[in-house]
Amino acid sequence: MDKGLTKVPEVTLAFWLVKIAATTLGETGGDSVTMTLHWGYLAGSLLFVAVLAAAVAAQIAAKRFRPALYWAAIVASTTFGTTLADFADRSLGIGYLGGSTMLFLGVMAALGLWRWSCGSVSVETVATPKVEAFYWATITLSQTLGTALGDWMADSTGLGYGGGAIVFAALLGLVAWAYYATAVSRVALFWTAFILTRPLGATVGDFLDKPVAHGGLALSRPLASAVIAVFIVVCLVVLPQRAGRHPGWTESAARR
Repeated sequence: MDKGLTKVPEVTLAFWLVKIAATTLGETGGDSVTMTLHWGYLAGSLLFVAVLAAAVAAQIAAKRFRPALYWAAIVASTTFGTTLADFADRSLGIGYLGGSTMLFLGVMAALGLWRWSCGSVSVETVATPKVEAFYWATITLSQTLGTALGDWMADSTGLGYGGGAIVFAALLGLVAWAYYATAVSRVALFWTAFILTRPLGATVGDFLDKPVAHGGLALSRPLASAVIAVFIVVCLVVLPQRAGRHPGWTESAARR
């Protein structure tokens, strides 16, 4: 692998487009297994944690960035996040607010431990197994947090799924404004946006497949999942992604 390259994609508009679609797929896909197929939240969580472990192991073992493998791991993490958050919030009775609070603290702890151990939480440093392990642990916690946040916003505040999606889209717009108009840490803005895309995808996914009586469109979960999956594949083909680069990388350094 080129020493100037990371194991994650360059952060571009295409990255965020696919990320939002992947989080939406995680919501509809997770619900397809736990609700439509009646597996339940615990069995669904066990299934998807196994898929996630296999995908992350393959991603870490890969010698270079492979878009299909990376996004498969992202979809696995967001699907597992969906079923795990639903299991904790509903089956264990922790509730949306309690679950969101615990998971937020978990994300902060993961980022803090990562920074303490490696000196940075920038995605531009994701190139070694140790950093990748921190990266995927943080991502999985953030995906689970996003599910709980999305459900809390839609159900507990009375905004519904459409209203919740609008709120999270507006918050992402604010992050984008801060990126271009302020000097706020780019690393902090990245992780803020990364976390917020998950509840956006969760509320959009729920809006698509929940019953009309509950504020959704009552679309088929498996069909919605298939359509979103095809959309992601098309994006990866039409908008090819390349690996990000390490800080301080230069063309001259690459030729040495």
